[in-house]
Amino acid sequence: MSDLVVDLRHVRREYQTGDVVTVALADVSFQVDRGEFVAIVGPSGSGKSTLMNLVGCLDRPSSGEVIVAGKNVQDLDDGELTELRSKSIGFVFQQFQLLPLTSAVDNVATPLLYQGVKPREARRRAAEMLTRLGLGERLNFDRARLSGGQQQRVAIARALVTNPDIVLADEPTGALDSASGEAVMNIFKEMNAEGRTIVLITHELDVAAAANRRVHIRDGLIERDERSPLTAASR
Repeated sequence: MSDLVVDLRHVRREYQTGDVVTVALADVSFQVDRGEFVAIVGPSGSGKSTLMNLVGCLDRPSSGEVIVAGKNVQDLDDGELTELRSKSIGFVFQQFQLLPLTSAVDNVATPLLYQGVKPREARRRAAEMLTRLGLGERLNFDRARLSGGQQQRVAIARALVTNPDIVLADEPTGALDSASGEAVMNIFKEMNAEGRTIVLITHELDVAAAANRRVHIRDGLIERDERSPLTAASR
């Protein structure tokens, strides 16, 4: 199995509204190895959200190649793209996006059910993951009974429970207070230490500092790609 989980090659993404063409990404190339913790950093309008949509197989490039978990996105039809997202990518969003009036354990079990896992086994695996993230006593709480930090931990458990090739986190601390945000970042660091591949989208440099590698993007181009000294020395 290749150690390369994400491979973008000269990617361009532009949007056309009437006669106006907006270039969100101009010419972006970068790779993510299995087991890396990468932060994609940039201000609003830099192109990082577009980059997230491409890495997450939610969009296709105008030109260039996007290869995720060994699959070239351009070669896949919509059904195959949905399957790739389901099996290979775990999403964590800023606003949690939990199902309302649904328990934490059933929220986490949902992606397993979509993969055809039997309900009893799905709930067992969901409960195990939630317990591991410190929510063993809140398995049956719905989102209204959970704090913001707890809801984000449920969202992380949901992203991890399918054992995806990559966890893609979009501003995961943006809706949290500083203490809850720090706790969430500690979870990501622990998961990465166990070998999980994490790509984090953020505009906050202090959040990005938790990653071993930071890819800075501005005006649709990669400005610089830097690694923590310890990580760089090991390569």
